[in-house]
Amino acid sequence: MSTAYSAGAWGEFGTAVATASAALLGLLFVAISINLQRILDQPGLPSRAGQTLILFGTPLVTAVLLVVPDQARVALGLELIATGLVIGGVQIYLDLTTERADEETFGRRMVGRVFPAYISCGCLAVAGATLIGQAGGGLYWLVPSAITAIAFGLLNVWVLLVEIQR
Repeated sequence: MSTAYSAGAWGEFGTAVATASAALLGLLFVAISINLQRILDQPGLPSRAGQTLILFGTPLVTAVLLVVPDQARVALGLELIATGLVIGGVQIYLDLTTERADEETFGRRMVGRVFPAYISCGCLAVAGATLIGQAGGGLYWLVPSAITAIAFGLLNVWVLLVEIQR
């Protein structure tokens, strides 16, 4: 069986992603703690902090599912699909119910909030579907999912830690 469709071959990837995600979640909590009042005072920033928590939590949850020993391929595939759909739905709901700040343009909102959820969670669902079907890339779809979540999460942490001071 190809590496793309064998969860056992992805254990080290899962461990690395879980470790990185947990460390980044800690960074997020530091950023929120330092600037809590400023975050609460600006429209959209509490939701952005929540979305960032979800962004960093997504690869962590995915990694935990990935490192379950001797898990059936179909079970993992279904878990990845469900995780992608549920987390993606929550991210989009948060965005739709968030008050927009005056300086936040449509483009910024799409790039900073909507695209990360679609890409990261969409790749999870595709990973699950292609894992089940054993065609189309399988677990290799976890790589863009994790990279997207981490990269956009870091961008949001920068906003919550540094840009908020301007």
